Amino acid sequence: MRAKVDPDICTGCELCTQTCPEVFYMKGDVAEAKNSDVSPENEDACRQAAEECPVEAIIIED
Repeated sequence: MRAKVDPDICTGCELCTQTCPEVFYMKGDVAEAKNSDVSPENEDACRQAAEECPVEAIIIED
């Protein structure tokens, strides 16, 4: 599974970094994925972060 954040859509609410800090971090005013490949133990939290993103800026690829 891969995750990325669209910086043009992200509003910097930090919800993803709170939900899944193993994958997401803040780079300036927007979130970014630490590594596009998500480890299996973080997949559920990563999917939850994507589902809860208020602007749907997180892109998940299986």
